[in-house]
Amino acid sequence: MALRAASPPCAAGRCLPSSPPPRVGGRHFFRPLSSAAPAPLRKSAVCTKAISNSDGTPGTSDSPHVVCFGELLIDFVPTVSGVSLADAPAFKKAPGGAPANVAVGIARLGGSAAFIGKVGDDEFGYMLSDMLKENNVNNQGLLFDTHARTALAFVTLRSDGEREFMFYRNPSADMLLEEKELDLDLIRKAKIFHHGSISLITEPCKTAHIAASKAAKDAGVLISYDPNLRLPLWTSADDARDGILSIWDTADLIKVSAEEISFLTNGEDPYDDSVVKKLIHPNTKLLLVTEGPDGCRYYSKEFSGKVGGLKVTAVDTTGAGDAFVAGILSQLAADFSLLQDEARLREALKFANICGALTVTERGAIPALPTRQQVADALTNVVA
Repeated sequence: MALRAASPPCAAGRCLPSSPPPRVGGRHFFRPLSSAAPAPLRKSAVCTKAISNSDGTPGTSDSPHVVCFGELLIDFVPTVSGVSLADAPAFKKAPGGAPANVAVGIARLGGSAAFIGKVGDDEFGYMLSDMLKENNVNNQGLLFDTHARTALAFVTLRSDGEREFMFYRNPSADMLLEEKELDLDLIRKAKIFHHGSISLITEPCKTAHIAASKAAKDAGVLISYDPNLRLPLWTSADDARDGILSIWDTADLIKVSAEEISFLTNGEDPYDDSVVKKLIHPNTKLLLVTEGPDGCRYYSKEFSGKVGGLKVTAVDTTGAGDAFVAGILSQLAADFSLLQDEARLREALKFANICGALTVTERGAIPALPTRQQVADALTNVVA
């Protein structure tokens, strides 16, 4: 597919599509997707210049510290907990997608982040692009696909706040990102490259994902990996395990949940340190295991331990792990020496635990991500 070289025209501070869809009664109506020859892709729906905050101060820089790669989608979350999708009386629409959640989480904490991925050339895609910009996330690596829709996920919330997913991706635009469309300069100039495993499931995104990670590694960028297991998206459990582990050894920092450890080790005890240490490879600088309200464990070649969490009433656990990742990456981007200083690392992990805890107190991932001030206000309640 060809890319337009020029940025779309701007109006009132916002870049608009060069040929917007027709409007009827004040609303956009999109033509059905067809199998005709591919139309050109817009490289971005907003200006690629550095974003400014509302007070005129610089927002996202041209070289963000953390670049997040992967899926950006719409979560539909029931307005009440403990019901099936069929029984839900209504749904709340919320932007989501694990790598995008991390990017927004970092920016909301005052850090510098960019997102690379693809959405549909539709109203949801425009909404998500605007959301990134409004949250001071650099979106120059966001592409629009005219032949696939933006991904949707319906998320059921059990009475304990835990989730079950149903995805609409057959295929969705995020699955169609191609290697030739990557903004490799954006990746090479970052301090940290963060990614997951969902974009490893199908081509052509799998090849693009591997190429992006290799470009980061070759440039000396620290690689952060959160597998973010979503078993229904894989063809089988074995394929999911093999896919997740296929890039395991390339990561410098890995974040996993206890459930993911059990899955990856074929049912072994995720609370047994000897089991966890099997997942440490020669390149591992830090392995983090999240335990929800109980905090997290950390493992490096020099030290290991546990940092307690903050007890809260869980409303929706969507995005809690991503908020945790945003918390620790925002600290590491400012000072990589945390990886060698256990005392300071523990403080950074305490901060990350608070980020995760605050996120579960509201519905939806991105709407619930905390600011730095909210985290600071909650720090005094952390379990020692």
